Parts: sequence; C-alpha cells; structure tokens
Amino acid sequence: MKQYEIYMQKCFELARLAEGKTSPNPLVGCVVLNRNGEIISTGFHAKYGENHAERDALLKVSPKDTEGGTLIVNLEPCSHFGKTPPCADLIIEYGIKKVVIAIEDVNPLVAGNGIAKLKAAGIEVVTGVLADEARRLNEVFMTNIKEKRTFVALKTATTLDGKIATSSGHSKWITSSAAREEVKHIRAHYDAILTSSSTVIADNPTMRHKTKIILDRELKTDFENSEIYKSGNIYVFHNQKNASETIARAADEHIGLIYTPLKNDKLDIEFILKKLFELKIYSILVESGGILNGSFLPFADKIYHFIAPKITCDNSSKSAFAGKNITEINESLNFKFCEIQTFSPDILLTYYPVSA
Repeated sequence: MKQYEIYMQKCFELARLAEGKTSPNPLVGCVVLNRNGEIISTGFHAKYGENHAERDALLKVSPKDTEGGTLIVNLEPCSHFGKTPPCADLIIEYGIKKVVIAIEDVNPLVAGNGIAKLKAAGIEVVTGVLADEARRLNEVFMTNIKEKRTFVALKTATTLDGKIATSSGHSKWITSSAAREEVKHIRAHYDAILTSSSTVIADNPTMRHKTKIILDRELKTDFENSEIYKSGNIYVFHNQKNASETIARAADEHIGLIYTPLKNDKLDIEFILKKLFELKIYSILVESGGILNGSFLPFADKIYHFIAPKITCDNSSKSAFAGKNITEINESLNFKFCEIQTFSPDILLTYYPVSA
C-alpha cells in the first residue's frame, strides 16, 4: 500500500499541471505500470473536452505493454460517453489487471459504475489510497456536484495584528513580492475573481483573469477608465433600477450587468452565488476589503490568509474581516488549519470552516 501512495502522489502532481484549465471537470492524473511494476506511462486531464487522464496515459503505449499491468488514478474511471468514450472500457481493452483509485467519483453518471464495470471484467480494484488528499485536490468539483453551488475561496493579506490597511486606507505593500507572486498562482485555480466597488475605486486593481466579478450596488465604478474593466469577461452585480445611461455605457464596454435584490441593506450574496452557478462560474476567489470579506465569510469554503511580520499598533487600522459585533468568544466562526507555507518573510495560512 505504501508503494501505491507514492504513485498516487505522482497522480496528484500530474493532475495539478492542469489547475485552472479543466473546469467544470475534475483534476485527474494517472500512472501506468507494466506487469513488472515499472512505470511505462503517465497522463493527466489537460483541459476540459480533451482526453481524460487514463486515456491520455494508455494511448501513449500499446496493449501488449500494459497486459497484466496496474493503473493508478486519483479518481474513479468514467463509465459513460461524454466528451470522450468511457475510460473503464479502454482500461479493460488494454488488459490492465489491477486499478488503484483514491476516491469514487461523486458524479451520478459514474458514482461507482466505473468500479463495477472494472470488477465485472475481472480487474482487481483497490480504493481509498490517500483519499483525504484526493478530496482536497478536487474540492471545487465535489462541491459543484454534491451541493450544486459555486465554490467560494477567500484571499486576504494582513499584518500580525490582522490589519489590511492603515486608517488612511494605505495598504501597499503589506506582503512581499514572493507572496504576491503566489497570489497569481492561486488566482489561476479559480474560474473568476470577485471584488467590491470600494476596492476598485480605492486601489484601481488590474486583477488579470479571464472572468471578473464586481459587486457595485450603486454603479459607482468607472467602466471606461478603471483597470479592472480593461480585460476579461466582466459581470457587475448592482441594485440600480434607474441608471439607463450607466447601463448603456456598460453595454458599450461589453460588461454584463445583473440586477440584484438587497438583503439586510446589502446585495444578497445567496442570490449572487446562485446566479454565478447558473452562469457556469463554478469557483470564485474573493479579494476585497474587510466588510465584503466579513459578508462572504459565512459562505467561504476555503481561506488563503497571507500574514506579514508587521504590527500596525493602530486602533483605527482596517481589519481583514469586519461587519459583525459579538460579545462572547464562542460566537466566533471556527476554522481548522490545513497548511502553512513560507513566502519569505511572509507566511500563508490555508484554512477551512470546521464543517468542511
């Protein structure tokens, strides 16, 4: 089993090569061994619509090479016709005798059917190898399929005392260039970046990404001159019924405006998330100020929290998460740490809600 874990880690590495390119499909890597236990091929699902990892790996070799061999993959092989033919059928055709799988597919079209097909063909199937890590790898896909909603990640960068800006609003730069480079990699994992009109107006960020979402209740942002509107697909959620001139200007700039109801005098986040899923935006990274961060925190599936070794000592500095008043510590939202990474001199804490 230990040897299978090593190969499964290789599957994870292969799968991550396609981060940000497979949505709405999962990230999958595959390793193929011959009958002597030697690696003869590897593959991964490189892009939505292209070959699945098993097919990518098997088509690089011939059935005579794989006869009696073993195939390791981090997600159950598919058993249905989609963009490509069933991987389970190809595995059988190639004479594989053992298939090692991290987790079953949660997609109802597969959900155990791939494993059943392999077993019916006399193939030994081993499951549960590094299952927890496999679920984390495809947390977006699993949330989309099981809960039929958009996965919400949140990124913030703070001082040691939890501040994202001084009382004057100055925030550049809290973290180092190394940390900011990592943010670019994190963004690439998600279908869209979401921010607020306040952030757009205060920081004029570019946020280079294929899809960007701005929450602009009063349509205050400058569609023509703000950097964020100069590239990518843009959706603006607002609450202005009588803004025909602004709406026309947005249309000229190819910006999609979506009227959004209010909830507790703020744009309704549940409505926004439902609309994003309808738009086939399956994962978002929220990058904003403390107020919007606080509003999204109850909906967050994952938090990336960069911390710089600085202390403001300023009572009026702006906090990373704001908008809620509590009187007792047990009213706090609870999270669990998953990973700590160093981007010198800063650290990145990755954590999840305790229910995750």
